[in-house]
Parts: sequence; C-alpha cells; structure tokens
Amino acid sequence: MLKVFYKNESSFEIEKANDLLKIDGALFPADVQKIGKNRYHILKDNQSYNVEIISSDFKSKAFAIKVNGNIYELKAKNQLDLLLEKLGMNNGAEQKVNEIKAPMPGLILDVLVKPGDTVAKGDKILILEAMKMENMLKSPGDGVLKSIEVKVGQNVEKNQVLVKFE
Repeated sequence: MLKVFYKNESSFEIEKANDLLKIDGALFPADVQKIGKNRYHILKDNQSYNVEIISSDFKSKAFAIKVNGNIYELKAKNQLDLLLEKLGMNNGAEQKVNEIKAPMPGLILDVLVKPGDTVAKGDKILILEAMKMENMLKSPGDGVLKSIEVKVGQNVEKNQVLVKFE
C-alpha cells in the first residue's frame, strides 16, 4: 500500500492486488500493462490511461508522472513511512542541518569551504587539530553554507559553532 500526495492538497491510498486496484478502500478492476521503459497503459472502468514516469527520486520518494499528457508531481509514503510518522519518528530523516559544532576543543588547521558553497553529506568542511591529531569534519547532510564562524589558526571550544547552513 502506498499513500500518494499531490501538491500537499490531496492524497489517496493505492494498492495493486492481481487484476484489482484498491484506491482509498474501493476495489476497481484494472488492467496494467508495461509498454516500454517507464511507460504503462492502464485500463480502468473502460477508461484508457497512458502513464509515463518522467522522473523519480527514490530517496525522497518524489515522482513526476505524465497521465494522458498531463504532468503531476507526486510524493509517496509506504506503510513503514506512515507507521514511523504515526509514532512521531519521522522527523529525524527530514531534519535540516543548521550548523556544525566542534566535537572537542582544538585548533582550526584548514577551512576547505566558503560561504555560499553547496555541500553534500560527507563533503569535507574543515580540519580540526585536537590532542595532536588531525580530525576531518564532514558535512552531516546536504545544504548551502551560510557562514564560516572560525578562521585558520583559531582555537575553539567543544560545542562551539564552526559553520552555519542556510
């Protein structure tokens, strides 16, 4: 079962079982045929639908589909997503990174980025020397850098903000 959202205005639940489509609890006979890469022909209640998946991002579960020439931007949630949301455990996956703090006191050896840079999770941000060891601090998530709060050669304390994200 998938819950599909369209423009945060409407949603519906859909599930395919054999030759039936279950949409918001109602069963409909439907014939779904794959006719090409990312292209399908659906026959439901004597209505014909040509469906093409234009783009898909499985990580964020966002899709753009074309149905009979009309394009729809959709988001989907599976049963696990819905359960985690119901339990209030969905926020961790969607939280935006706001800042990077020093994990320990130390000395800034190098800053590898500048304000305005776009970084991805795991990108190298700066080098912090602590206890005579060099520690590479990496981006914990995707984002755009708003400001660099430290300079090369600066001593920092534990939990001091080093970098801020937009």
